[in-house]
Amino acid sequence: QVRLAESGGGSVQAGGALRLSCTTSGTLYSIGCMVWFRQAPGMEREGVAFISADGSPTYYVDSVKGRFTISRVSANNTAYLQMNSLKPEDTAMYYCAANCVARPTSTKWAREENYRYWGQGTQVTVSS
Repeated sequence: QVRLAESGGGSVQAGGALRLSCTTSGTLYSIGCMVWFRQAPGMEREGVAFISADGSPTYYVDSVKGRFTISRVSANNTAYLQMNSLKPEDTAMYYCAANCVARPTSTKWAREENYRYWGQGTQVTVSS
């Protein structure tokens, strides 16, 4: 059974940085595309960053462009989200998802239904 596990969340002050990791277990094959979503209390889950199976292309939600960087090590199906210049509005539960149902596009990558596997999330809290 394929499982995704996020780690690296925590509490930081505004302007700080965190690096999230998403590891995969239960498969010897490529997990395919990987993506980070987040959900703040009372808000809908939103796509944060996407990376294709071979590392390109990548897509970002506008609010994190220039601050967050998604990367991956395909050999072990691990994805990372480097988050710099964090803001209080980045506070949320961050989820990793993987294995695209269909080839995502620059306008459709942030749809939850595109991904088969999901992790349990890791909390990121940014204080002002």
